[in-house]
Amino acid sequence: MSDRRNPTPWEDGYWWSRDGVRLHYRDYAGDAARPPLLCIPGLTRNARDYEDFADRFAGDWRVIVVELRGRGDSGYAKDPMSYVPLTYLQDIEALITELQLDRFVVIGTSLGGILGMLLAVTGAQRIAGALLNDVGPELNAAGLARIRDYVGKPMWHDTWVHAARAVADANADVYPDYDIQDWLAMAKRLYKLTPGGRIVLDYDMRIAEPFRVPGNEAAPDMWRAFDALAGGPMAIVRGERSDILSAEVAEKMAARHPGFELTTVPRVGHAPTLDEPEAVAATERLLARVSASVPA
Repeated sequence: MSDRRNPTPWEDGYWWSRDGVRLHYRDYAGDAARPPLLCIPGLTRNARDYEDFADRFAGDWRVIVVELRGRGDSGYAKDPMSYVPLTYLQDIEALITELQLDRFVVIGTSLGGILGMLLAVTGAQRIAGALLNDVGPELNAAGLARIRDYVGKPMWHDTWVHAARAVADANADVYPDYDIQDWLAMAKRLYKLTPGGRIVLDYDMRIAEPFRVPGNEAAPDMWRAFDALAGGPMAIVRGERSDILSAEVAEKMAARHPGFELTTVPRVGHAPTLDEPEAVAATERLLARVSASVPA
């Protein structure tokens, strides 16, 4: 992970959902002649996941990092059943309209990648490129079961070291080469300090409630959504140890469309942080292709 002593500055932005939830994004300045990078985190994550990414690419590119409802500095929904992809999609569409984004590059991790594919269904002409981080049109049932097992379970700690140890215990198989400094950095992305001095997970525990509804496995045709991305520069980053995106599905995705680049990050599970050298190189190659496709 990169040195956070001199983080890239950003502006906080806010917008409103259709159902009155105040939502938050970070806006890192960049070259206005290039399409901005619209970064969407995973299920339980927030804008802090993209801090190192912004340190690397902001300036050359405008980086907009969305916080989905119920995460980070975005408001919590009154109705927990709104914590579903189609509502998240409506929220992001409202932001795109608010910021008047005609063209953008989607950088989506896990759930964020699913939303990137759905954005292509509602308007593929807007998407100048896409990077799907450890996600595809088919998800591994074992990985989904693991996520259902932990999401929505409240956890709190008295110190950041205790939080880091808890994160290490839960993710040792995902990041087997991490040391205590890496776990501490991850804890500070996942948790927040409350006014009462407790360190708690930084999301609404009720995001798990839609998982408990019978039949919630029904979803849009995600292969159709994936196909909607075809025509522009595309890349996928997959963790070698991923239990969400299998190697077989990733290879099927790569074979489905010419020019789709697949990169596997060794010794990492779900999901790569995009700070790994292989992931950085894949992102740089994608953005070079985007730059080459943007009219002068």
